[in-house]
Amino acid sequence: MTVLQPAGTQTGRKNRSRGSDGGGRSASIFLIPFFILFTLTMLAPMVYAIVSSLFATKRDGLGFGGTTQTFVGIENYVRVFTTDSFLAGFGRIGLYALIYVPIMIGSALVLSLLLDATVAKAKRIFQVLLFLPHAVPGVIAALIWAYLYTPGLSPIVKAAASGGIELHLLSAHMALPAIVNIGVWEWTGYNVVIFFAALQAVSGETLEAARIDGAGELRTAISIKLPSILPSLYVVTLFTIIGTLQLFTEPYILRNAGSAMPSTFVPNMWIYDTAFQQHNLNLAAAGSIVLAVLAAILALIVNRISAKVNEA
Repeated sequence: MTVLQPAGTQTGRKNRSRGSDGGGRSASIFLIPFFILFTLTMLAPMVYAIVSSLFATKRDGLGFGGTTQTFVGIENYVRVFTTDSFLAGFGRIGLYALIYVPIMIGSALVLSLLLDATVAKAKRIFQVLLFLPHAVPGVIAALIWAYLYTPGLSPIVKAAASGGIELHLLSAHMALPAIVNIGVWEWTGYNVVIFFAALQAVSGETLEAARIDGAGELRTAISIKLPSILPSLYVVTLFTIIGTLQLFTEPYILRNAGSAMPSTFVPNMWIYDTAFQQHNLNLAAAGSIVLAVLAAILALIVNRISAKVNEA
């Protein structure tokens, strides 16, 4: 039996279909500039770095005969993984993350909960004051702290010395804590703003019910507010862990200020030194690819953990 569809219905579906096709075509046209820029600024450099990492620059004779690019396969990657200075940089990054991530995220959580508490007054002023360090560019922040760490210039070092305490904040042993201090100072306020915004979305009815049941501010923060902002906590943790792998500006500035740290203190400094001091761009490209893959793996691990916690 043939079922006849009302003419109006078929016409409506055709119109919707045409409307959908037209909308998709219009969206595609508007997305073209994005894909062009994405290809030029993201995909093309990545492909160039991967291809470059598979070659090596060979010099003819004593170097007067020019250079040629020779395909060497994974030889550059083998050199990267067998270079002690590159692996030592990863060790320092791991130690830096173990110190920096808990301190920075813990401080941001506590400060955001205090701001959200009803006892806190002048929240806007505290938010601005906490966010101000992040408004300072990273290079300027590193220069400020390099001045505060430099013996003979720093008022902090002079005040400690007047009390009989000798501080060597630019020594090789104190370099890592000094960099952690700069990171915490610069990023805590930024994450306070993220956590505080997430706390504003917590249901007021739930908080009021908790207060009626006799829950205090501490109990409400632990049992209601913290579980409610877990997605924000995962995002901040993910970005912070990836950010630790990108550490470069602070140790580079401190080293130039007279620190005893090596020029390959972290992986990014090793890559910079290999590319612009040793002029080995192919080896530096291999190091960059290794660093990018590690960042992707860490991001995947954090995403998997957060997904499992959310399911539980």
